[in-house]
Amino acid sequence: MTTLPDRPRTALLVIDVQKGVVDGSHNRDEMIANINTLIDKARAEDVPVVWVQHSGADLVRGSESWNYVPELVRRDAEPLIHKTYLDSFEETDLESVLAGHRVGRLVVTGAQTDACIRSTLHGALVRGYDATLVADAHTTEDLTAFGAPPPEQVVAHTNLYWQWQKAPGRRGGTMDTVEVSFSAEQAD
Repeated sequence: MTTLPDRPRTALLVIDVQKGVVDGSHNRDEMIANINTLIDKARAEDVPVVWVQHSGADLVRGSESWNYVPELVRRDAEPLIHKTYLDSFEETDLESVLAGHRVGRLVVTGAQTDACIRSTLHGALVRGYDATLVADAHTTEDLTAFGAPPPEQVVAHTNLYWQWQKAPGRRGGTMDTVEVSFSAEQAD
């Protein structure tokens, strides 16, 4: 349903599943296992897998905490987007990579739910993409000390409100890993 012309394909986005982001996060191991399932499914269906990696004061490029978790392995041919803002589109080449693959629908996974995941979902919808959040393949750290709800509530709330997101000619939505299909039929 995307508003982007001639963009019939879907891509899997794997956002910031870096050691310094997800170590100690809510449901870390289950989330990573679900992302691996989605990566395998995407690769089997010749769907682009696009990796996003954040850098900043707490995630210095090249540091151990900046690296992706060892359970997830990127292939050399799969695009890697380096970012410094929460929204994966801001000042990156994500849009040109997606355009090159004729992608109009995104399946979004990763971390952190209340920062980069939300920002990227909204950024995608505003830019004309359909954006599906995989409900059991994103996580966040415990920020209750700063007044945030517990991580499981952040994840649940994000899943709740994103399932009904839509805008003219595009939509959000959520589904669990087992429900994800990269076929055009499900996207319609």
